[in-house]
Amino acid sequence: MSKQQVQQQFGANAAAYATSEVHAKGASLARLVELVQPQANWQVLDIATAAGHTAFVFAPHVAHVIASDLTPEMLTVAANLAQERTIHNVSFREADAEALPFDNASFDLVTCRIAPHHFPNIPQFLAEAARVLRSGGTLAVVDNVVPGSSKLHGKKGRLLREAGDYVNAFEKLRDSSHHRCLSLDEWEEGFRKAGFTLHHSETAFKAMTFGPWADRMQVSPENKTRLKAMLVQAPTAVSEFLTPQFSEDRITFRLTEAILVGKLGVGD
Repeated sequence: MSKQQVQQQFGANAAAYATSEVHAKGASLARLVELVQPQANWQVLDIATAAGHTAFVFAPHVAHVIASDLTPEMLTVAANLAQERTIHNVSFREADAEALPFDNASFDLVTCRIAPHHFPNIPQFLAEAARVLRSGGTLAVVDNVVPGSSKLHGKKGRLLREAGDYVNAFEKLRDSSHHRCLSLDEWEEGFRKAGFTLHHSETAFKAMTFGPWADRMQVSPENKTRLKAMLVQAPTAVSEFLTPQFSEDRITFRLTEAILVGKLGVGD
């Protein structure tokens, strides 16, 4: 999917992100602020801000936040929310995560939450985050992760990697703009290669209800049926990861979300 198609996909569904429980009230929002410990004089960039929820949670703690997104309709939704909430130290800028329109060493903190799985080139996103951060600046990323580990070899390692591929296929069927969720191992290695010292990483489960999850991306009835079949027929490693639960009128499952916080060029 091209970036223009991503813009169209998210532009059509922008309003849903203002009220999405996962995006607006996810536990990772408060946890991010707790881990990062933002300072009052900081300049912050939130990449792929969507409806602005991450930008808004940091705004009371810092000097200024630029909320950026590839999709103009998302920025309109975010700007309207900021106005409703009388948040005055957030500005909005259209920006590609892999080619940021900002000068080198412009920010003290870069955040990106529940978005990198849409990026075609995560190493390029990490390189751009490093470029626009000041030395010692902080990068905080939250994203869904999939099974898989470079440390595991043989049959177990292969089954986990296959489970990761299955979960990504499941996500892509629901949302064609989904590119790929990384494993936690891949994220940690990516931070290191981009020049960050990783100060913290953790994972947490988040409960999903199938109906709202599918409806947020306007999934067709045919693809809803296929997605349900993928949950029912999931291999053991996938079923253990997603833990689907079925009742007569409701399907739930869980995704796994990682939080990673690193500092640019700073050792422990």
